[in-house]
Amino acid sequence: MSKGLVTAEIIEELKKIVGEKYVYTDKDKLDPYSHDEVTDPHYMKEAQVVVLPATTEEVSKVVKLCYDNDIVMVPRAAGTGLAAGAVAIFGGVIISIERMNKIVEIDKANMVVVAEPGITTAALQDAVNKEGLFYAGDPCSGDSCFIGGNVATNAGGNRAVKYGVTRDQVMGIEVVTPSGEVVQLGGKFRKNATGYMLMHLYIGSEGTLGIITKVYLKLVALPKYEMDLLAVFDNLDAAIALTPKVMNAGITPVCVEFMDNASIKQVEVFLNEKLQHSDVGNYIIIQIAGDSEDVLDDQCMIIDELARENGALDVLVADKDKIWKSRKAYLEADRQRSLVFSMEDIVVPMTEIPGAVQQISRLAEKYDVAMHCAGHCGDGNVHIDILKDDRTQEEWEEMLPKIQKEIYALVYSLGGRLSGEHGIGFKRAQLMKEYMDPVEMELMRSVKKALDPKNIMNPGKVVDVNDEIPVQ
Repeated sequence: MSKGLVTAEIIEELKKIVGEKYVYTDKDKLDPYSHDEVTDPHYMKEAQVVVLPATTEEVSKVVKLCYDNDIVMVPRAAGTGLAAGAVAIFGGVIISIERMNKIVEIDKANMVVVAEPGITTAALQDAVNKEGLFYAGDPCSGDSCFIGGNVATNAGGNRAVKYGVTRDQVMGIEVVTPSGEVVQLGGKFRKNATGYMLMHLYIGSEGTLGIITKVYLKLVALPKYEMDLLAVFDNLDAAIALTPKVMNAGITPVCVEFMDNASIKQVEVFLNEKLQHSDVGNYIIIQIAGDSEDVLDDQCMIIDELARENGALDVLVADKDKIWKSRKAYLEADRQRSLVFSMEDIVVPMTEIPGAVQQISRLAEKYDVAMHCAGHCGDGNVHIDILKDDRTQEEWEEMLPKIQKEIYALVYSLGGRLSGEHGIGFKRAQLMKEYMDPVEMELMRSVKKALDPKNIMNPGKVVDVNDEIPVQ
């Protein structure tokens, strides 16, 4: 299916809509948009033009121009994704929402914040915190990722155990459809039984159904107290097995994170600082929060007792800044060691994590490859970094699919899925075809065909509607 070309005339029309300054065609300006956080050259591709609209009206006009001329569009937020979801695989126009970065309103009475999609998660959190309120979404890339990208990918993050993922925070969205129409779905209300819940189709759709231009997010009261605990184990199975015991004790942590020993040692190198028990330790990081110091102290004592019964080498109240700096450095530490690596993002039932990590470690030995594990053991989400190291690109491309095949056969045998929070994008689209239930896949194709009949809104990502490839 041949799509329309981005001609000189189209570029001039784009400049009329957003201003000449915000239409990029030079290679030096296009290059940062040729990839997201996936640094494998296989997933890099330049668009023909990048456009930076500043308002919903401008987004609508840009989209309508592309729609009328059958031009492929790729919505893009901060580019912090890990699935090549915002890369112009088939060329066309990247529509970046980075200039749409304002908070529209903090409605304290209704406990809602209304924001444009280009504001960073951290900036939004800081703004509502100053009002004594709390936004629970917390991806590890919160300092740089955009709220619009969080919604488009249904970002998870560290606080999902207690508060849920991004989907659970969204009350409403404004969307520009693939034909350029604008629609608001949801709003400042918490219940809605008015027809199909179309809003939830767009959350997690990775820019394949439209462009999110405004978001209504749920707020809660800012917790008065919080505490971060670090439990160190020399046995990873015993470490991860602590999680259900804590939850069955009547404690609902904000988050329960884990890092295996190889990850801890790699972070040490990256940060150039010694971490506790890094010789043999595996980390479980538990954050608890509430409005009573006495309650938190009681919970801390229970967690300490449960951890030591499970074989913990040490349990301590962690230095908040240091422990989260270490956990959030996991990705960058591996990238420093190997610029090309594959982060797999599996999700399995919480109780299956120890078995999954055990078998994954055997795969590392089988293929003689470094594989580091960390993630959110409170919700079954495991990140596996497979490092290329000094292999040639040819050796890497031959080896990686074999490892992935074994990992995903294992994951599905345990009742899991391809991705817990990073999404499918282009990187995992082929894996979707291989592992997803055919009926479920066909339902997704039907949705895509209905909402994007020309297949020009971020094509080739998540699902393919047919075997034809859009080309420029």
